[in-house]
Amino acid sequence: QVRLTESGGGLVQAGGSLRLSCSASGRTFSDNAMGWFRQAPGKEREFVASISWNGGSTMYAASVQGRFIISRDGAKSTVYLQMSTLKSEDTAVYYCAARNSPAADWTSNQYNYWGQGTQVTVSS
Repeated sequence: QVRLTESGGGLVQAGGSLRLSCSASGRTFSDNAMGWFRQAPGKEREFVASISWNGGSTMYAASVQGRFIISRDGAKSTVYLQMSTLKSEDTAVYYCAARNSPAADWTSNQYNYWGQGTQVTVSS
């Protein structure tokens, strides 16, 4: 069974940092683009960041550009999201996703596999 599992969420003060991790099991995603999305209460799921299969291309939402960094360890099929200078508006459930393509993408319907999510809460 293919599974993506997020970890690293929690409660942090505004201005602080967190590092999210997403590990894959059941298959390798070394040839697949992966991404992070988030969903705040009462809002739709939104794109955060995406990374191509080899890490050579990344994409970011404007709201996180310059504050978040997506990276991956291909050998481990693990993707990370380093979040810095966190703001209260970053509070959301963060989801890891993988798609059956090597290219990064910002649209959620292009992703085929999803994790269960990890809660990030930023207190002001």
